[in-house]
Amino acid sequence: MSTTYALEGTGALVTGGGSGIGLAVATRLAADGATVTICGRSTERLEAAVEHAALPDGPGSLHAIAADVTDEAAIVGAVRAAEDHAGGPLSSVVANAGGSTSIGPVTQLGLDEWTATTTLNLTGTMLALKHGAASLVRGGGGSFVAISSTAGSLVHPWFGAYGPAKAGINQLCRQAADELGPSWVRVNAVCPGLIRTDMVELITAGGPVLDSYTENTPISRVGEPEDIAALVRFLVGSESAWLTGQVISVDGGQSLRRGPSLAGVIEPLFGSDGLRGVVADPI
Repeated sequence: MSTTYALEGTGALVTGGGSGIGLAVATRLAADGATVTICGRSTERLEAAVEHAALPDGPGSLHAIAADVTDEAAIVGAVRAAEDHAGGPLSSVVANAGGSTSIGPVTQLGLDEWTATTTLNLTGTMLALKHGAASLVRGGGGSFVAISSTAGSLVHPWFGAYGPAKAGINQLCRQAADELGPSWVRVNAVCPGLIRTDMVELITAGGPVLDSYTENTPISRVGEPEDIAALVRFLVGSESAWLTGQVISVDGGQSLRRGPSLAGVIEPLFGSDGLRGVVADPI
């Protein structure tokens, strides 16, 4: 019996693809036949991901190129490399790279941390969209998926610049979906809840923040990268051909309730008054 690979003959670029959600997405697309290029800042991590990826026999493949998503020239290079691997314009781009260097009360946000977080998340996604979507248009259409967060729409107190940056991603995707629809390019955002990755290992290991997540999640388990990869696979495939401009939460239902409380973790850093915005008079 022959196996059908729904994404055979298509090319994809996944940013932040060396681990976690990005690697799970890349592996899922390749398993369905796509030629996938992953990019990230660490050449060693990318090469290890490609070497150890558990792909079934078939037409799909994984490739890697080092690129910082906040560097426009690097993103241009990553798109070109992905096109070279695929033998032509891309069919899908997944902007997954993100993270946070800022946390704490808004009255104590450092400008450098704010800038680093918004640049990585929002500007990085914009650059992937700008150059990735141009490739999709050249190929006659395709799918762009941004990995956002429930923090972009559900209030997460003291998440610093991360929530606002993810909210910007959501609006960027809606706007781009309207602009690019006439070129048959679909643009959607996926908003994970708490997913078991290295970035949040301190939370998933247990403690009051995990308890806060759990009590506000109807399907009360930690999400897995494969949960996100499954939705992304749907969004890049022909099954979602008439779906664009959507912001979709994959969070076990957490968005029905509220975001987590970090108070027990960060109060020792800022004090109870600090959490409600009290700072010394700078004058």
